[in-house]
Amino acid sequence: MELNDKNILECLQNNDEKVFETFFRTYYQRLCNYANTILNDMDEAEEMVQNAFLTLWEKRETIEVHTSLKSYMYRTVYNSSLNRVKHLKVQQKHGEFYKHSATLTHESTSEKLMESELENMARNAVEQMPPQCRAVFKLSRFENLSYAEIAQQLGISVKTVENHMVKALRTLRVKLKDFLPVLIWLLMKNWN
Repeated sequence: MELNDKNILECLQNNDEKVFETFFRTYYQRLCNYANTILNDMDEAEEMVQNAFLTLWEKRETIEVHTSLKSYMYRTVYNSSLNRVKHLKVQQKHGEFYKHSATLTHESTSEKLMESELENMARNAVEQMPPQCRAVFKLSRFENLSYAEIAQQLGISVKTVENHMVKALRTLRVKLKDFLPVLIWLLMKNWN
């Protein structure tokens, strides 16, 4: 059977992983190169393309493609890459602002308020984690226990501890992504 866009979509909707893998292998590098022309960062480009393929697979049963599947993927990567560029510019502006603020010797009331709000956001993000994930994160970051010590204390494997830490850090990165430069600035300021 010759695979065309309609056949590929039907196969994906029928959970055909081999067709998905073939489609992935055919377009992955091309899409990475395309995203890299927008982002000028191959790691970022690969992340955009991986996310596009992940979304395609996750939404395979409900996805509606009105053009070719190839065009759909290029448009998806293009849009997510442009959004990433915009996000990076916002982060850069935040970073520049807080770098400039760090040179000021007098801390304003608004900075104290922002610091308090960010601490609350970070605390809330940690508290919203699943219980065991939260416990692993707190034992690692607040009590400085090794993964082996955490595994022993919680009665789980070291690999499970690693998985929980990956999930916890991913959760924090997602929930606090727009405020990362500010958090880094606050941490560095408090260490000095």
